[in-house]
Amino acid sequence: MIINPEELTHKDRHKLMIGSVVPRPIAWVSTMDRAGNLNIAPYSFFTVGAREPMTLIFCPQVPSGEPRDKKDTLANIEQVPEFVVNITGEETAEAMNMTATILPHGRSEFEWAGITPVPSDTIRVPRVAEAPMAYECFLQRIVTINDGPGGGYAVFGTVKRIHIRDDIYQDGYVKLEMLKPIGRLAGNSYTRVTDLFDMVRPLPSDQ
Repeated sequence: MIINPEELTHKDRHKLMIGSVVPRPIAWVSTMDRAGNLNIAPYSFFTVGAREPMTLIFCPQVPSGEPRDKKDTLANIEQVPEFVVNITGEETAEAMNMTATILPHGRSEFEWAGITPVPSDTIRVPRVAEAPMAYECFLQRIVTINDGPGGGYAVFGTVKRIHIRDDIYQDGYVKLEMLKPIGRLAGNSYTRVTDLFDMVRPLPSDQ
């Protein structure tokens, strides 16, 4: 089967991508507008950009159908160019899922989900106290992919501080059994990291 994406509806494109690009890590992004109102929301279009400078990237999407204002996360970052990428795991999964609820503008998802904002070290935006890890970020740039329905933006953040629970980080390594990360699948489905296997990269035959 060969598929021309130009012949797919926005819905079918979305379903195809989120069903095949899996599992996806989740950026639990906290932001603040210039009035000090807090927002937090999960984004599974999320990855590492670079090590120098340490850069994270997440991609807010523009809903299909009728155009509407930018999501609070993006609007907040344009007002206050700082954000925290909180890392969620099994212990915070339910709270993270609650923050995906679309609330009226100005209402805090922190209160809605029962999570605790605590001050960051280098930025004004707070992190989540319950999160096992958190990356404080300055906005590096926002790339507009398409601002119409079905489009999206790529938000690049330069990491300035990392908060990590002591039991998770030992001898320079993250202990997955303590982090208990989760991944996003399609629909309402998520996955746990419970089954690992290793593969050693082979050397060329002439070495």
